[in-house]
Amino acid sequence: MLRRSGILLHPTSLPSATGIGNLGKDCIDFLDFLQESGQSLWHILPLGPTGYGDSPYQCFSAFAGNPLLIDPQDLVELGLLDADAVKAPAWARRGPVEYGKVGPWLEELFRKAYAAFRAQGDTDLAAQFVAFYSLEGWWLHDFALFMTLKHAHQLRPWWEWEPQWRVREPEAMARLNEERQEEILYHKFLQFLFQRQWDHVRMAAEERGIRIIGDLPIFVAYDSADVWCWPHYFRLNQDGSLEVKTGVPPDYFAPTGQLWGNPHYDWHTMQSDNFWWWRSRVHRLMSQVHTVRIDHFRGFESAYEIPGDAETAEFGVWVKSPGDTLFTVLTGAFPALSVVAEDLGVITPEVSALKNRFNFPGMKIFQFGFLEGNAAFLPHNYEKECVALTGSHDNDTLLGFLEKQEPTLHERVFDMLDVKSLDQVPRASLRALWASSANWVVIPMQDWLGLGTEARMNIPGTLGGNWRWRLGKRYRNRKDEVWLKQLGDIYERNSG
Repeated sequence: MLRRSGILLHPTSLPSATGIGNLGKDCIDFLDFLQESGQSLWHILPLGPTGYGDSPYQCFSAFAGNPLLIDPQDLVELGLLDADAVKAPAWARRGPVEYGKVGPWLEELFRKAYAAFRAQGDTDLAAQFVAFYSLEGWWLHDFALFMTLKHAHQLRPWWEWEPQWRVREPEAMARLNEERQEEILYHKFLQFLFQRQWDHVRMAAEERGIRIIGDLPIFVAYDSADVWCWPHYFRLNQDGSLEVKTGVPPDYFAPTGQLWGNPHYDWHTMQSDNFWWWRSRVHRLMSQVHTVRIDHFRGFESAYEIPGDAETAEFGVWVKSPGDTLFTVLTGAFPALSVVAEDLGVITPEVSALKNRFNFPGMKIFQFGFLEGNAAFLPHNYEKECVALTGSHDNDTLLGFLEKQEPTLHERVFDMLDVKSLDQVPRASLRALWASSANWVVIPMQDWLGLGTEARMNIPGTLGGNWRWRLGKRYRNRKDEVWLKQLGDIYERNSG
């Protein structure tokens, strides 16, 4: 790992005039900001299509992209929409993402664009579309069927559908393919547009010397095309209900534990075909990003299983996972695979041994180091082979966190960073990380801007109000960017 530095910012948080960050001009402008401030890492969250709760960690597919990220202006340039059609309503121009408004508004635009695309007939764009769905058909067709049925059922989860759709009866599926061809093709078209735009973003990042760190959640959503299409890979009962579900045991912060509700894998079945689904998933992600952050890495050593009908996480058990075998297969299949292991939480010697066996760098969260007994998270204790962040998407902002702490902790932090006030902490923290031994350092955009709790991205264990923060248009400051670039020069992080 060369010494590098970068920014954590999910594309939904980019500024835009369409109610949500997208893959258009503002995204390229952000890449320019990274390059001009000496940054060579862009850390993002999962790119999949979000559902209930809007979480990128609960997607309708482990393979598909999020249509909400499609830039409508690109559709104007393709001749599929009029310029007037994409003029954003007032609510879309600034402030947090309003998912309940932006989803229907974009859906209407995309339907119009698809109708125009079909009316164009044989064009270069149509040929590109055919090439795309022919190449990606192994996952794309089933995803399009899944989304077609979801829309036909007012987005209700697949286990609430009629029996013939729940179990994918061959006759019913054949009828669906015949009768709903256009709707199926529409969902494929959205994925084509997403992939076309994301390929442009990735190429632009590479031209600027920027590596994209993507995210691989360990589990998939219960209401996903993956579980509906490949139920044999998951621990389900005969009727499709969960035999066991995921979560974490009780602790000081959650007396009854946390119920995540994702299905657990049937590892025996997955091993029987040499982890085909996992190899396919990693192959797909590697085509989109340069480095893969593996979320909840400890679950690949042992995962917490909770009875499927349990209402709390109090009565689960830890069950061994075949992480050693899985990563042997994955690193053998993909010699160029670049991994960062999210090794946070309760990490046992066995989890550390698994990480070290494959030489996966782990993560350090500076914010954790402010608390007693967490010295391993302080910069002077970082090993070289790790990725250090001031905080993750699940943390409060650095300033927001400190504002809630006692004055005694403030004094400790001030002494540690040699500052006199809270507003000086974010920049001083950045300098401490940049000076550390950690080869890669990343700062959330909110901490770079010195923002408070109002800019927090997610509060774990809560539903509603998360994943909404959006960057304002005027986030750039030439003087600050020069300072950041000079900091990279001083601590040798601009050569990556």
